[in-house]
Amino acid sequence: MLSSETKKQIIEKFGGNTANTGDAKVQVALLTARINDLQNHFKANPKDHASRRGLLMLVGQRRRLLAYIKNRDIDEYRSLIAELGIRK
Repeated sequence: MLSSETKKQIIEKFGGNTANTGDAKVQVALLTARINDLQNHFKANPKDHASRRGLLMLVGQRRRLLAYIKNRDIDEYRSLIAELGIRK
């Protein structure tokens, strides 16, 4: 789980202020943080298949949001994936 301080920092970094939580960039950043946190969980618990389903759902949601951003503004999409370090 992400702490509330971590969430606030991510929201301020990608959304501009703490009230802008619905922006697609903020949602992608929060999902990426949760996905990275779950990846560490699976290194310690490789047989946790129930949580793996949740991870796959988060990855799918992030993929759909990234597709939306890509269709809306390709430059914003490229800068976001470079900043988050995804699509290696």
